[in-house]
Amino acid sequence: MPADAPLLGAIEAGGTKFVLGVGHGPEAILEQVQIATRDPETTLAETIAFFRQHPGLAAIGIGSFGPLERDRSQAKWGHILATPKPGWSDCDLAGAIARALDVPIGFDTDVNAAALAEARLGAARDAKVSVYVTIGTGIGGGVIADGRIVGGTGHPELGHMRPRRAPDDRDFAGHCPFHGDCLEGLASGPAIIARWGQSLSHLAPEHEAHGIIAGYLAEMCNSLRAALAPDAIVLGGGVMGTPGLFDRIIAQAAACDGGYFALSAEKVIRRPALAPISGLAGAFQLAADLL
Repeated sequence: MPADAPLLGAIEAGGTKFVLGVGHGPEAILEQVQIATRDPETTLAETIAFFRQHPGLAAIGIGSFGPLERDRSQAKWGHILATPKPGWSDCDLAGAIARALDVPIGFDTDVNAAALAEARLGAARDAKVSVYVTIGTGIGGGVIADGRIVGGTGHPELGHMRPRRAPDDRDFAGHCPFHGDCLEGLASGPAIIARWGQSLSHLAPEHEAHGIIAGYLAEMCNSLRAALAPDAIVLGGGVMGTPGLFDRIIAQAAACDGGYFALSAEKVIRRPALAPISGLAGAFQLAADLL
């Protein structure tokens, strides 16, 4: 790391916690702390106080829960939009920090930040096109092409695609309040608990849930392969910590693809290389891109 490398700030803003970092990049973090996500006033005050202890910041990157406005041409840029997180709808997250600290702000979704980090520094660094998907409290995804985040009017909502239901899996209506049995409504952590009463990692290895969830996530992977032809699909998030799930997904994706795709499921579907700091590493990338 050059001695004159700029000092950067990074924020992974989650619905449960904010992870704050200061350093010259994810490989040279000087200090990292975690604070609880409470109401916006309290959380932002603690965030600003942390960064004020580190004068000379060149930029701060924020990867945040959403939905949010990531288009700088829009009046609501930097805001969290209509979120189910109580009290946070219409919060001007980026603006509040920029005004308090007088530094440039890079702002995007937490999953886009993680996708950027894995593409540039992690499991997908050899890929021209990559997708990062987090399977946890929700299901979200980011797409990277040639090292840049792909987005149009908003940001991808991969969790709200609808997988084909398995023939023997028709009774559960789904947990998503908008779509019922979209991917998030079937395979997210809360959906699994709503259906079977426990997290996937706490269900017996022979429980039907393991095959059902792996099947839906495998179908997601194959849909992404068909739509985007990615070199890499990186699967992160708490649900992916379930023993055996990653291998089940690859096996089911390979069994269902009919040998159609140029790259095998084993080569394309990957574990994160930067976990558990993929999101924070991406926030550092958002900050560095401003310089």
